[in-house]
Amino acid sequence: MRKQYRADGLDESELAAGPMEQFGRWFLEAAQEGGLFEPNAMVVSTADAQGHPSSRTVLMKAYDERGFVFYTNYESRKARDLAENPHVSLVFPWHAIARQVIVTGTARRTGRDETAAYFRVRPHGSQLGAWASAQSSVIPSRAELEAAYAELTARYPEGEQVPVPPHWGGFRVAPTSVEFWQGRYNRLHDRLRYVALPDGSWRVERLSP
Repeated sequence: MRKQYRADGLDESELAAGPMEQFGRWFLEAAQEGGLFEPNAMVVSTADAQGHPSSRTVLMKAYDERGFVFYTNYESRKARDLAENPHVSLVFPWHAIARQVIVTGTARRTGRDETAAYFRVRPHGSQLGAWASAQSSVIPSRAELEAAYAELTARYPEGEQVPVPPHWGGFRVAPTSVEFWQGRYNRLHDRLRYVALPDGSWRVERLSP
């Protein structure tokens, strides 16, 4: 299975001054012009203290100059990994437009005010789901999960405020490098990577495909 990419190239002269501005340009194109399903979906890869890796797809919920934000159960595998080892990798796999964005950085929990503000705009059912699911833990059956959700639905009917779970919240990934990958002919892809420097500026490198 092989596809010949025919996309236009990516040149250093076209890049924004910083990676988050460049990400914003590409994300807008992916969301508005690329026709992609959930362009904010990203693969989050973590490793525990022993170096055992794991990956999963989550939804990015915000980004700015400080980094990329996602939300999760703080007792999940990813959160336990990040508590032991805050180094993380993100991949935005925009295959339909022959692009990827690959981020390395460190993850830190968002503040509770920021978490609460986001929790309040989640759909009611998703708020209940954050309480019902002991994420990443072994459960005996689907029925147990459904029962927990039903109990919460009775306790907090639609229209009633659901408290923010203390074990749930955000992580912000502050990037140390951000690579913009553009598919090209004959696997001669363009790969331009921003690397953070100690003075807060960024160096741009071209990587061989």
